[in-house]
Amino acid sequence: MHIKRTETHNTWDRDLPATAVLTPGDEVTVETVEASGGQLTAGSTAGDVATLDFGRINPVTGPFRIEGARPGDALVIDILDVSVGSWGWTACIPGFGLLADDFPDAHLRISAIADGRAELLPGLSVPVVPMIGTIGVAPPEAGQHSMVPPRRWGGNLDIRHIGPGARLVLPVGVDGALLSLGDAHAAMGDGEVSGTGVETDATVRLRVDVRPGAAPKTPIVETHPRTQRTGAALATTGVGPDLMAAAVDATRALIEEVTTRTGLAPADAYLLASVVADLKISEVVDVPNWVVSAHLELDHLVRT
Repeated sequence: MHIKRTETHNTWDRDLPATAVLTPGDEVTVETVEASGGQLTAGSTAGDVATLDFGRINPVTGPFRIEGARPGDALVIDILDVSVGSWGWTACIPGFGLLADDFPDAHLRISAIADGRAELLPGLSVPVVPMIGTIGVAPPEAGQHSMVPPRRWGGNLDIRHIGPGARLVLPVGVDGALLSLGDAHAAMGDGEVSGTGVETDATVRLRVDVRPGAAPKTPIVETHPRTQRTGAALATTGVGPDLMAAAVDATRALIEEVTTRTGLAPADAYLLASVVADLKISEVVDVPNWVVSAHLELDHLVRT
Protein backbone atom coordinates (compact mmCIF):
# COMPACT_ATOMS: atom_id res chain seq x y z
CA MET A 1 0.00 0.00 0.00
CA HIS A 2 1.26 3.47 -0.89
CA ILE A 3 -0.27 6.56 0.73
CA LYS A 4 0.23 9.94 -0.97
CA ARG A 5 1.17 13.09 0.93
CA THR A 6 -2.15 14.65 -0.06
CA GLU A 7 -3.87 12.70 2.76
CA THR A 8 -2.81 14.98 5.65
CA HIS A 9 -4.30 16.63 8.72
CA ASN A 10 -3.12 19.31 11.15
CA THR A 11 -4.66 18.33 14.50
CA TRP A 12 -4.97 15.16 16.54
CA ASP A 13 -8.62 14.15 16.69
CA ARG A 14 -10.13 10.78 17.57
CA ASP A 15 -13.09 11.48 15.26
CA LEU A 16 -11.09 11.89 12.03
CA PRO A 17 -12.04 9.34 9.38
CA ALA A 18 -9.33 6.83 8.51
CA THR A 19 -7.64 7.26 5.13
CA ALA A 20 -6.62 3.59 5.06
CA VAL A 21 -7.05 0.40 7.07
CA LEU A 22 -4.03 -1.74 7.99
CA THR A 23 -3.89 -5.27 9.37
CA PRO A 24 -1.20 -6.23 11.90
CA GLY A 25 1.84 -7.34 9.92
CA ASP A 26 1.10 -5.03 6.99
CA GLU A 27 3.80 -2.92 5.40
CA VAL A 28 2.87 0.51 4.05
CA THR A 29 4.73 3.29 2.25
CA VAL A 30 3.76 6.77 3.41
CA GLU A 31 4.65 10.09 1.80
CA THR A 32 5.01 12.99 4.24
CA VAL A 33 5.07 16.79 3.85
CA GLU A 34 7.81 19.08 5.22
CA ALA A 35 6.95 20.75 8.51
CA SER A 36 5.72 24.09 7.15
CA GLY A 37 3.00 22.32 5.19
CA GLY A 38 4.01 24.03 1.95
CA GLN A 39 4.37 27.51 3.43
CA LEU A 40 8.12 27.42 2.71
CA THR A 41 9.76 26.43 -0.55
CA ALA A 42 13.31 26.06 -1.84
CA GLY A 43 13.08 29.72 -2.89
CA SER A 44 11.78 31.12 0.41
CA THR A 45 13.41 33.92 2.41
CA ALA A 46 13.48 34.84 6.11
CA GLY A 47 10.45 37.04 5.51
CA ASP A 48 8.40 33.93 4.80
CA VAL A 49 9.46 32.46 8.15
CA ALA A 50 8.17 35.52 9.99
CA THR A 51 4.66 34.96 8.62
CA LEU A 52 4.36 31.20 9.24
CA ASP A 53 0.89 30.09 10.30
CA PHE A 54 1.45 27.71 13.26
CA GLY A 55 -1.98 26.21 12.63
CA ARG A 56 -0.50 24.63 9.49
CA ILE A 57 2.74 23.45 11.09
CA ASN A 58 3.64 19.74 11.23
CA PRO A 59 0.97 18.25 8.97
CA VAL A 60 0.86 14.47 9.25
CA THR A 61 -0.23 11.86 6.74
CA GLY A 62 -3.08 9.62 7.88
CA PRO A 63 -4.77 8.56 10.01
CA PHE A 64 -4.49 4.81 9.48
CA ARG A 65 -6.85 2.49 11.29
CA ILE A 66 -5.14 -0.66 12.60
CA GLU A 67 -7.51 -3.63 12.64
CA GLY A 68 -7.94 -5.11 16.09
CA ALA A 69 -6.13 -2.36 18.00
CA ARG A 70 -7.96 -1.48 21.21
CA PRO A 71 -7.31 0.88 24.14
CA GLY A 72 -4.77 -0.75 26.43
CA ASP A 73 -2.93 -2.44 23.55
CA ALA A 74 0.54 -1.56 22.30
CA LEU A 75 1.01 -0.47 18.69
CA VAL A 76 4.39 -1.58 17.37
CA ILE A 77 5.77 0.40 14.44
CA ASP A 78 8.92 -0.76 12.67
CA ILE A 79 10.52 2.00 10.59
CA LEU A 80 11.91 0.04 7.66
CA ASP A 81 13.23 2.94 5.59
CA VAL A 82 13.10 6.73 5.28
CA SER A 83 13.98 8.50 2.02
CA VAL A 84 14.21 12.29 2.26
CA GLY A 85 13.61 14.98 -0.35
CA SER A 86 16.10 16.98 -2.44
CA TRP A 87 15.94 20.10 -0.27
CA GLY A 88 15.17 21.11 3.29
CA TRP A 89 14.93 24.18 5.51
CA THR A 90 16.21 25.19 8.93
CA ALA A 91 15.10 28.37 10.66
CA CYS A 92 14.96 30.63 13.65
CA ILE A 93 11.23 31.22 14.07
CA PRO A 94 10.40 34.34 16.13
CA GLY A 95 9.19 33.36 19.60
CA PHE A 96 10.10 29.68 19.15
CA GLY A 97 13.11 27.59 20.18
CA LEU A 98 15.30 27.19 23.25
CA LEU A 99 17.02 30.56 22.73
CA ALA A 100 14.06 32.50 21.36
CA ASP A 101 15.02 35.56 23.41
CA ASP A 102 18.57 35.50 22.03
CA PHE A 103 17.44 35.18 18.42
CA PRO A 104 14.22 37.18 18.04
CA ASP A 105 14.56 37.75 14.28
CA ALA A 106 13.53 35.30 11.56
CA HIS A 107 16.47 33.52 9.94
CA LEU A 108 16.36 30.83 7.24
CA ARG A 109 18.77 28.45 5.56
CA ILE A 110 17.77 26.25 2.63
CA SER A 111 19.77 23.01 2.29
CA ALA A 112 20.37 21.11 -0.92
CA ILE A 113 20.23 17.38 -0.12
CA ALA A 114 22.22 14.94 -2.26
CA ASP A 115 24.62 12.02 -1.94
CA GLY A 116 23.95 11.54 1.76
CA ARG A 117 24.78 15.17 2.70
CA ALA A 118 22.75 18.29 3.39
CA GLU A 119 24.47 21.61 2.66
CA LEU A 120 23.27 23.66 5.61
CA LEU A 121 25.57 26.62 4.85
CA PRO A 122 27.74 27.41 1.84
CA GLY A 123 30.72 25.09 2.18
CA LEU A 124 29.36 23.34 5.27
CA SER A 125 27.42 20.12 4.85
CA VAL A 126 26.17 17.65 7.43
CA PRO A 127 25.49 13.93 7.09
CA VAL A 128 21.93 12.91 6.31
CA VAL A 129 20.55 10.86 9.22
CA PRO A 130 16.82 10.66 8.42
CA MET A 131 14.23 10.60 11.17
CA ILE A 132 10.51 11.11 11.74
CA GLY A 133 9.75 14.05 14.01
CA THR A 134 6.00 13.55 14.46
CA ILE A 135 4.39 10.13 14.74
CA GLY A 136 1.53 9.16 17.00
CA VAL A 137 -1.97 7.86 17.53
CA ALA A 138 -5.23 9.64 18.33
CA PRO A 139 -5.72 10.67 21.97
CA PRO A 140 -8.84 9.35 23.71
CA GLU A 141 -9.93 12.86 24.74
CA ALA A 142 -12.54 14.41 22.44
CA GLY A 143 -11.87 17.43 20.27
CA GLN A 144 -8.95 18.79 18.27
CA HIS A 145 -5.48 18.84 19.82
CA SER A 146 -2.46 20.83 18.64
CA MET A 147 0.33 19.15 16.67
CA VAL A 148 3.06 21.08 18.48
CA PRO A 149 3.39 19.45 21.94
CA PRO A 150 4.08 15.70 22.27
CA ARG A 151 1.89 13.53 24.47
CA ARG A 152 1.69 10.05 25.95
CA TRP A 153 0.22 9.01 22.59
CA GLY A 154 3.29 10.17 20.66
CA GLY A 155 3.03 13.10 18.28
CA ASN A 156 5.82 15.67 17.95
CA LEU A 157 8.33 13.55 19.89
CA ASP A 158 11.35 14.77 17.88
CA ILE A 159 13.44 11.80 19.00
CA ARG A 160 16.16 11.71 16.39
CA HIS A 161 16.55 7.94 16.72
CA ILE A 162 13.09 7.28 15.21
CA GLY A 163 14.60 6.54 11.83
CA PRO A 164 15.46 3.61 9.55
CA GLY A 165 15.71 0.35 11.45
CA ALA A 166 14.16 1.69 14.65
CA ARG A 167 11.07 0.39 16.42
CA LEU A 168 8.52 2.64 18.15
CA VAL A 169 5.98 1.27 20.63
CA LEU A 170 2.97 3.47 21.43
CA PRO A 171 -0.01 2.98 23.74
CA VAL A 172 -3.33 2.72 21.90
CA GLY A 173 -5.89 5.27 23.07
CA VAL A 174 -8.87 4.62 20.77
CA ASP A 175 -10.26 1.73 18.76
CA GLY A 176 -8.14 1.32 15.63
CA ALA A 177 -5.32 3.47 17.07
CA LEU A 178 -5.50 5.99 14.17
CA LEU A 179 -1.79 6.26 13.38
CA SER A 180 -0.38 9.32 11.57
CA LEU A 181 3.13 10.56 10.82
CA GLY A 182 5.06 13.46 9.31
CA ASP A 183 7.61 16.19 10.13
CA ALA A 184 10.61 14.31 8.72
CA HIS A 185 14.15 15.62 9.10
CA ALA A 186 17.21 14.93 6.99
CA ALA A 187 19.23 15.73 10.12
CA MET A 188 18.50 16.89 13.66
CA GLY A 189 20.43 17.14 16.91
CA ASP A 190 19.15 15.87 20.24
CA GLY A 191 17.21 18.80 21.65
CA GLU A 192 16.55 20.47 18.27
CA VAL A 193 17.53 23.70 20.01
CA SER A 194 16.34 26.21 17.39
CA GLY A 195 13.06 24.32 17.01
CA THR A 196 13.95 23.03 13.54
CA GLY A 197 16.18 20.39 11.99
CA VAL A 198 16.68 20.06 8.26
CA GLU A 199 12.93 19.95 7.58
CA THR A 200 12.04 18.03 4.44
CA ASP A 201 9.55 15.88 2.56
CA ALA A 202 10.04 12.14 2.96
CA THR A 203 8.84 8.72 1.93
CA VAL A 204 8.61 6.32 4.85
CA ARG A 205 8.21 2.55 4.69
CA LEU A 206 6.92 0.96 7.88
CA ARG A 207 5.31 -2.15 9.33
CA VAL A 208 2.69 -2.26 12.08
CA ASP A 209 1.77 -4.84 14.69
CA VAL A 210 -0.39 -4.99 17.83
CA ARG A 211 0.44 -6.42 21.25
CA PRO A 212 -2.84 -6.96 23.12
CA GLY A 213 -2.96 -5.49 26.63
CA ALA A 214 0.68 -4.37 26.54
CA ALA A 215 0.34 -0.56 26.29
CA PRO A 216 3.46 1.18 27.65
CA LYS A 217 2.97 4.10 30.02
CA THR A 218 4.88 6.33 27.56
CA PRO A 219 6.35 5.83 24.06
CA ILE A 220 9.30 3.43 23.83
CA VAL A 221 11.98 3.48 21.11
CA GLU A 222 14.34 0.67 20.17
CA THR A 223 17.19 2.37 18.32
CA HIS A 224 19.28 1.11 15.41
CA PRO A 225 22.90 1.81 14.38
CA ARG A 226 21.63 3.63 11.28
CA THR A 227 20.24 6.37 13.53
CA GLN A 228 23.51 6.98 15.38
CA ARG A 229 26.31 9.48 14.81
CA THR A 230 29.84 8.95 16.08
CA GLY A 231 33.02 10.99 16.19
CA ALA A 232 35.17 13.14 18.42
CA ALA A 233 33.18 16.09 19.74
CA LEU A 234 33.41 19.43 21.48
CA ALA A 235 31.13 19.56 24.56
CA THR A 236 30.12 22.70 26.42
CA THR A 237 28.21 22.58 29.70
CA GLY A 238 25.53 24.21 31.77
CA VAL A 239 25.61 23.60 35.53
CA GLY A 240 22.92 24.50 38.05
CA PRO A 241 19.79 23.44 39.92
CA ASP A 242 17.44 23.89 36.96
CA LEU A 243 17.75 21.57 33.95
CA MET A 244 16.14 24.04 31.54
CA ALA A 245 18.47 26.83 32.61
CA ALA A 246 21.42 24.46 32.31
CA ALA A 247 20.30 23.49 28.79
CA VAL A 248 20.16 27.18 27.86
CA ASP A 249 23.62 27.82 29.33
CA ALA A 250 25.17 24.83 27.56
CA THR A 251 23.66 25.86 24.23
CA ARG A 252 24.74 29.49 24.58
CA ALA A 253 28.26 28.35 25.43
CA LEU A 254 28.34 26.09 22.37
CA ILE A 255 27.22 28.90 20.08
CA GLU A 256 29.90 31.19 21.50
CA GLU A 257 32.58 28.53 21.06
CA VAL A 258 31.52 27.74 17.49
CA THR A 259 31.46 31.39 16.46
CA THR A 260 34.90 31.92 18.02
CA ARG A 261 36.42 28.90 16.30
CA THR A 262 34.79 29.23 12.88
CA GLY A 263 33.70 32.83 12.38
CA LEU A 264 30.12 31.76 11.74
CA ALA A 265 27.39 34.27 12.52
CA PRO A 266 25.71 33.43 15.85
CA ALA A 267 22.35 32.70 14.15
CA ASP A 268 24.03 30.21 11.81
CA ALA A 269 25.89 28.60 14.72
CA TYR A 270 22.49 28.24 16.43
CA LEU A 271 21.04 26.48 13.38
CA LEU A 272 24.11 24.24 13.14
CA ALA A 273 23.61 23.27 16.78
CA SER A 274 19.96 22.48 16.13
CA VAL A 275 20.86 20.20 13.22
CA VAL A 276 23.87 18.25 14.51
CA ALA A 277 24.59 19.06 18.18
CA ASP A 278 23.23 16.81 20.91
CA LEU A 279 22.00 18.02 24.30
CA LYS A 280 22.62 15.40 26.98
CA ILE A 281 21.78 15.24 30.68
CA SER A 282 25.26 14.36 31.89
CA GLU A 283 24.57 14.41 35.63
CA VAL A 284 21.35 14.52 37.64
CA VAL A 285 22.39 12.99 40.99
CA ASP A 286 24.85 15.38 42.61
CA VAL A 287 22.49 17.72 44.46
CA PRO A 288 21.89 20.59 44.28
CA ASN A 289 23.35 21.10 40.78
CA TRP A 290 22.80 19.15 37.57
CA VAL A 291 24.91 19.14 34.37
CA VAL A 292 23.65 19.44 30.81
CA SER A 293 26.24 19.13 28.04
CA ALA A 294 25.98 20.17 24.39
CA HIS A 295 28.03 17.95 22.07
CA LEU A 296 29.10 18.96 18.55
CA GLU A 297 31.29 16.66 16.47
CA LEU A 298 34.60 18.31 15.66
CA ASP A 299 34.14 17.59 11.95
CA HIS A 300 31.44 20.26 11.88
CA LEU A 301 33.80 22.96 13.08
CA VAL A 302 35.62 22.91 9.73
CA ARG A 303 33.91 24.04 6.54
CA THR A 304 33.83 21.18 4.03
